[in-house]
Amino acid sequence: MSDKRKITVAYGDGIGPEIMTATLSILEAAGAAIETEVIEIGEQVYLKGISSGIEPSAWDSLRETKVFLKSPITTPQGGGFKSLNVTTRKTLGLYANVRPCKAYSPFIRTHFPETDMVIIRENEEDLYAGIEHRQTEEVYQCLKLISRPGSEKIVRYAFEYARMNNRKRVTCMTKDNIMKMADGIFHQVFNEVAREYPDIQTDHKIIDIGTALIADRPEMFDVIVTLNLYGDIISDVAAQITGSVGLGGSANIGEEVAMFEAIHGSAPDIAGRDIANPSGLINGAIMMLVHIGQPAVAETISNAWMRTLEDGIHTGDIYQEGISKKRVGTQEFAAAVVERLGKAPVTMKKASFPRSTRSEQELKAALAIGPGKTSKKVLIGLDVFIDWKEDDRDPNVLGEALREVDAAGLKMQLITNRGVRVYPGGMKETFCSDHWRVRFFNADESAISHEQLIDVLQQVKQLGFDFIKTENLYTFDGVRGFSLAQGE
Repeated sequence: MSDKRKITVAYGDGIGPEIMTATLSILEAAGAAIETEVIEIGEQVYLKGISSGIEPSAWDSLRETKVFLKSPITTPQGGGFKSLNVTTRKTLGLYANVRPCKAYSPFIRTHFPETDMVIIRENEEDLYAGIEHRQTEEVYQCLKLISRPGSEKIVRYAFEYARMNNRKRVTCMTKDNIMKMADGIFHQVFNEVAREYPDIQTDHKIIDIGTALIADRPEMFDVIVTLNLYGDIISDVAAQITGSVGLGGSANIGEEVAMFEAIHGSAPDIAGRDIANPSGLINGAIMMLVHIGQPAVAETISNAWMRTLEDGIHTGDIYQEGISKKRVGTQEFAAAVVERLGKAPVTMKKASFPRSTRSEQELKAALAIGPGKTSKKVLIGLDVFIDWKEDDRDPNVLGEALREVDAAGLKMQLITNRGVRVYPGGMKETFCSDHWRVRFFNADESAISHEQLIDVLQQVKQLGFDFIKTENLYTFDGVRGFSLAQGE
């Protein structure tokens, strides 16, 4: 019976087959105890009419091996094709995206030679839930969904990662000065979980200044944990300032399955020319080896890869006059890494990856989220969104008409447009689209019934207005579960 760990491999599109061949040759030469099972993904699958880009049978392989080493793919242009990465992450519950961003100066050009940070990004929620609607002629919406359990899972993962990898600080990045509820719960959970890790320093940055600091003083960061969209953006910024997006590897970790890849795309314009840099996928494979319990092999490959950089054996994308000694192609670069297996870098710090002393059950227990709190939830109001585009779009006209609505005391209190209050007491300078939010409360904000909500909608319809969306307004343990309007 083989003692090799079975993994699922996809060669992908564009430069994918070339860099996967190079990477697997290094893994084999280094003695990685793996056995590969190949699946087809990407462009050819899309063109068969499978909108997800992955054959249904391929899921069986992923469920069996639980480890996926994936080359980049090409998504055909045009509508109807889903992001394979998003599909894979959400289908397999790959909630944590991990991107190390480290400088390899002077062998890779960078202005920030001390950079060594890891960005841990929530991978399933946020705007990437992909729930969008066109609601009026002018207005489109995309729902940002943040859950407390999803936030706790990724925050706990970040602290466990920091502890296991001997990292000293975890920084949370949000925009909770504006999105006080959605980003606010992420920050709140971060503060709660941080108290369980007194050995790790913590801080919080608003995402805009945080991104600026990554671009200007990246050496100040150690581990960053953030929401999905922010993490997607700042991880590319961080990778680029360390020298090249082309060097970055990425891990997508779930409770059962994990996926490892390069962070760059399929680069079809250079496919088949043997000039692509395989380093991103090599570094993704190194992360995979650590994940499957082969850190010694991972260190051997990482050290040989760094030694190759030090010896000036470089692909064209990182070639520097005066630093590089030989320009090589994809397979020759891989051969140079293989030749240096067993050697260590001279000027760069040797690789060292953690050896977990905890069982799988102990690790799962550490990452387990706490029991959810049950709050007293009370329905107190309704937001009705209306498509209305009279020529002058005077909110006073709309407001006076809707004053007639009265559902057993449930009456209109205000109207907003793009989040700004425009009635009563609006400013004539406020620009208004054709998308209006009308808020209904009892005067004392007491509890209301669903029958009252239905009555409101019937009366709005009878007045001739097109309601396109509703949101129920609740309190939770007496605290409003909705935002106030700007100017309210």
